[in-house]
Amino acid sequence: LSLLSQLHSVNQLLFAIPPQSFLVQACAFSVAAPTPQNRLLEVPILYSYFRSSCSWRVRIALALKGIAYDQVPVNLVKDGGQQLSPEFHSVNPMQQIPALKIDGVTLSQSLAIIEYLEETRPNPRILPQDPKKRAQVRMISDIIVSGIQPLQNLTVLQQVGEKKLEWAQHYISCGFKALEQILQETSERYCVGNEVSMADLCLVPQVYNAERYKVDLAPYPTIRRINKALLELEEFQISHPSRQPDTPPELRA
Repeated sequence: LSLLSQLHSVNQLLFAIPPQSFLVQACAFSVAAPTPQNRLLEVPILYSYFRSSCSWRVRIALALKGIAYDQVPVNLVKDGGQQLSPEFHSVNPMQQIPALKIDGVTLSQSLAIIEYLEETRPNPRILPQDPKKRAQVRMISDIIVSGIQPLQNLTVLQQVGEKKLEWAQHYISCGFKALEQILQETSERYCVGNEVSMADLCLVPQVYNAERYKVDLAPYPTIRRINKALLELEEFQISHPSRQPDTPPELRA
């Protein structure tokens, strides 16, 4: 066939196809799966509880990094604990808060979340560049999040029963005794030097817990001094339990 005849045949074939077929093809492109680039533009979602110290750490980190986010409250006591619902189980199989949906992934465990934010959004830094100071920050953070807070969290205290106040006071005091000694060596204005670090994000919520459980803080002047300095910062204030969407009216600042 001549080139002209071939073009004529193609032309006939195109006009024989119903217009709806082109519409279907166009629609197919419009519902394509989100690209990694699109996921980076999605607003992060934080699953949080106003009085959760683990959630508070992450809220402070998000505020320090200037990251806008949406918050989904998960009430740890209402309805037997909303974190135990099938809906939240699909978010975090450990059924704990916080959980953060960001950049197309869902992360749990507060320090893992904070370290991810540091690695992907490094300014301002919350982990020092100096290896020794960075190790000290992680040490202090782990003392709090592994050695103190888990022993007085809601799940443990529910199992302890009637003596839960004494239990919480005992383990917070034991941890603070060691922490006070360490901070006397590492601190200046804040936990490690004069820059806010991940250790500070862990300290303030733990002091809040100590006050809730009526721990005598008089023996820990370094802890009290650092806590006071940190609570003067806007990022710690706006992330405070008294200023969250799910804060009960009687506890609002």
